[in-house]
Amino acid sequence: MSFEKIVKTLVGDSPGKTTELTYFRIGPNSAEKKVYLQAALHADEQPGILILHHLLELLRVADEAGELGAQFVLFPMVNPLGMGDIEFGQHQGRYDRDSGVNHNRQWPDLFGTLGQDLKGRLGNDEQKNIQLVREAIANWLNKYPKIKARDQWRHAVMSEAFDADYVFDLHCDDESLLYIYSVPQQKEPLQRLANYTGAVATLLAEDGGGNSFDEVWSAIWINLAKACPDKNISHPVRSCTLEYRGQTDTFDGINLQDAENLYGYFQAEGLIGGAVRGKSIQAPDATDLRAMEIVRAEHTGLLAYCVELGDRVETGQKIADLIQLDGEQAFVKRTPVLAGTCGLILSRNTNKYVWRGAGITKIVGTEILESRGEFLLED
Repeated sequence: MSFEKIVKTLVGDSPGKTTELTYFRIGPNSAEKKVYLQAALHADEQPGILILHHLLELLRVADEAGELGAQFVLFPMVNPLGMGDIEFGQHQGRYDRDSGVNHNRQWPDLFGTLGQDLKGRLGNDEQKNIQLVREAIANWLNKYPKIKARDQWRHAVMSEAFDADYVFDLHCDDESLLYIYSVPQQKEPLQRLANYTGAVATLLAEDGGGNSFDEVWSAIWINLAKACPDKNISHPVRSCTLEYRGQTDTFDGINLQDAENLYGYFQAEGLIGGAVRGKSIQAPDATDLRAMEIVRAEHTGLLAYCVELGDRVETGQKIADLIQLDGEQAFVKRTPVLAGTCGLILSRNTNKYVWRGAGITKIVGTEILESRGEFLLED
């Protein structure tokens, strides 16, 4: 049995400023499998904190009962730097104030850094290849610069995630239903996760365009397999982003059930024993992320929605009106906002005052949209 609370001090970039990064390691050190979970990488997205709060207690009890067959590492609040981003009474938390970079963008490209060296060392032994790659990442992490608080933080987080067999990054959207982001190579393995979480959509892309955290741990294996087609390179990491509804969906009852469902998923994966928990449904099949339309405002205005989350719409159907706020037609003219594809209304904007280019809704369809371009994620 092992339940360990770990606190690391991040030395700040200004005098007298330090930040505590707290996480937990639960389960036998000798376990063959490792599960890594984190929440609130975007610090203004808090449902995951409450989910991992509940999951932590479930795992503690299971550990005491000797029911854990894997080691679990949980960062319930992975971004304490972002939690301190409070300005004029409003919490921000999505962007690093120093660099302006989204906290879930521009994580390292491990293949770009390590790929050339690894290509000449990999062979036909699948398990040995996994070991070689993870050793290379560990050696790279040992040299990772840790000057600024942000560097220290990223190093601490990656040092726990790099050798995990499951890497789950818990986020949320604005106003939304529950859904998952992952890669096409994980379509079949993650169907069970979709079933247990109750995800209404699983959206797949090898490269979302922003080097998000979950893609770090998939991309190196995908790119190594492409670069070395004659070698036995598997995809040993189940890595994904779980979007737990909207920012306001932080409720004890809902998030306790979310934790129970995650627990049930890990039981179904053979990682936890004991009495079965969670609820499983038949979730929709995964779809290509390029088939999800992000409808954006063509001009500034006030949103008046005429669709609800979960509604199905047809191409050209009105989903909202934009009420004009200036000019000759101010407060009179209503400009219809139309769906550019047919599919499911996945999210809406809680801010009804929107400006040119602001996201209005996401629609999950099945038809690939050429207009999506290369950068598939919202900033």
